[in-house]
Amino acid sequence: MRQMLVTKPRVLCLHGYRESAAIMERHMEVWPNDVLEKMDLVFIDAPFPAEETSGPEGKCDSHLSWLGTNEDFTEFKNFDETIAYIEGCMVEPGPFDGLLRFSQGSMIAALLPGLQTQGVSLTKVDKIKFVIVIAGGKLGGSKFSAPELAKNVFSSPTECSSLHFIGEKDFAKPGGIELLGSYVNPFVIYHQEGHVIPKLGNMQKKIICLVKLLITLSVLQKLV
Repeated sequence: MRQMLVTKPRVLCLHGYRESAAIMERHMEVWPNDVLEKMDLVFIDAPFPAEETSGPEGKCDSHLSWLGTNEDFTEFKNFDETIAYIEGCMVEPGPFDGLLRFSQGSMIAALLPGLQTQGVSLTKVDKIKFVIVIAGGKLGGSKFSAPELAKNVFSSPTECSSLHFIGEKDFAKPGGIELLGSYVNPFVIYHQEGHVIPKLGNMQKKIICLVKLLITLSVLQKLV
């Protein structure tokens, strides 16, 4: 009988638009250690400078972006290069078990399990076992078109364990809800904040249980 050895899953973290690895790591500090210590989080910078240098809250500490787009979100720049860059990061300093992503990083990473399943990309790395989506959206949905490489990613729901955080005051809430339909049996946490990495508050015990479940599913997949 094979013995299950539960270890910390390695999780690749993708930040939002006009942010950086350092900024996201700082924002994740609102989560308690009881949650963070369950995962080995690795933060990486997006490969391109953001086209806009300031946002609603003024000038940002860093101005990085995963891809560029036109005003009506029908054309994209650097998408293929970004996917190749992420795959390279999953090789070294990989391997990784799952992804944690925020905002624009969520939109990109939401496509990755499907791209991998279809053999379109991420063919050099282990199967993505779970994703954690914070303030996500759907490329190829009602608001955003899909880049050519990802046109068929959501033709059927993605069979990858997923945990989605959706803010009641988040302007991206409709896209986050729309994304739920693109995953099989997603776990969903609604919170009362906006477009941010939320404080967990009284959700902490529930989040720990869900993270443990994702870890268990990750271990089971390794044994298959």
